[in-house]
Amino acid sequence: MMKFTKQNFIFLVGGIIIYIVDIGVDFWVASKYFCQGQYSWSILILCFRGLSSLINQIFSYEWFKNDWEGTDTGKLKWIFLVHLFQCGIFIRYWFALKYGFQAAFKQKSSGDTSETDPPNFIQNQVVDVVTDINMLRVFKTFLETTPQLFVQIYILVEHGKNDFCQYAAIIMSFCGISFSTVDYQISLRKSLPDKDEFHVLPGLMYLFYKLLTITSWLLSISLITLLSVSSSAILLTFLWICGFTWTLKQHTTFCKSKKMEYLYRTVVGIILIFTFFNVKGRKTKLCLSMYYATHTVVTLGILFVYLFWKPSIIKEIHFTIVSILTILSLVLGIIFLVVYYRCFHPTAYCRPQACSDEGDGELGQKYRVKISRFQNFIMQ
Repeated sequence: MMKFTKQNFIFLVGGIIIYIVDIGVDFWVASKYFCQGQYSWSILILCFRGLSSLINQIFSYEWFKNDWEGTDTGKLKWIFLVHLFQCGIFIRYWFALKYGFQAAFKQKSSGDTSETDPPNFIQNQVVDVVTDINMLRVFKTFLETTPQLFVQIYILVEHGKNDFCQYAAIIMSFCGISFSTVDYQISLRKSLPDKDEFHVLPGLMYLFYKLLTITSWLLSISLITLLSVSSSAILLTFLWICGFTWTLKQHTTFCKSKKMEYLYRTVVGIILIFTFFNVKGRKTKLCLSMYYATHTVVTLGILFVYLFWKPSIIKEIHFTIVSILTILSLVLGIIFLVVYYRCFHPTAYCRPQACSDEGDGELGQKYRVKISRFQNFIMQ
């Protein structure tokens, strides 16, 4: 397992800052819309925020329950109360900062750990905690940040409202997506034996691939929403059904209970509306190709609908700009996708036998449980 470095710690702190600022911007933008009488936009933004927080708290508490099984029930009651007040993520950030600081700045070598501990116990602890945080941030990114970005883009295109708070919300959304996707890839690489660190160049390739394809898709959805809100809702619902059905057919095993597993599959179905993830950690070249080929066809179809159905709108400058950005971001995103997968993408995921040799005893068992959870999470 790769080490947790000072650069990783700085990135962790940056992620915490982005997370806190993002919460403030959400409530600021919602309050601005409310004061302007735009009650529907305000409620929609808060609904995305509330849904994301609720889902994250449910999964976070469930993981605490699984990891602390057989320990003091008093601790679990306290943890439950914190999650009830939607603050569970901050407990995880506290543990991440605690272990991360020790691993990055205090631990010089494996000799710092006692002989009774598994090798590199502190390193394992911080990677486990940060991995859990990054899985929760993936949920937040596609349950809250990406839908909010779509709403902001739609308002900008439809109503031409472009005040400072709206630009701030769009910038924070892009920053949130960027940190989440890169952090997740770093955690994924750290769980892979005998794989290279996630260096700057592959990180940029992956980041641009995700940001550009997501941006293009959000612009496409915004355009079809301008034509008909009901058509957009039908398209998104259909895509969610397809994603949920595909996840069901993959027979995912992320959660211990059936109820949590269906909740997980529901969330993955939402994520697949916006971007592709490998649900089972297997080779999915065909599925990936079909996914983005479908996005390309739908995007071109939407533009052709405007060309033949709404020719008057084509003459408007904002439509020309949006169309160019949609096509350009899609083409560049596909190029970065191809480069990333041909040159930088790891070909094998964490092997169970490799994971099982990390430690013995109770601490080793706990470590293997966490690696197993991440092994069954969506991959890339």
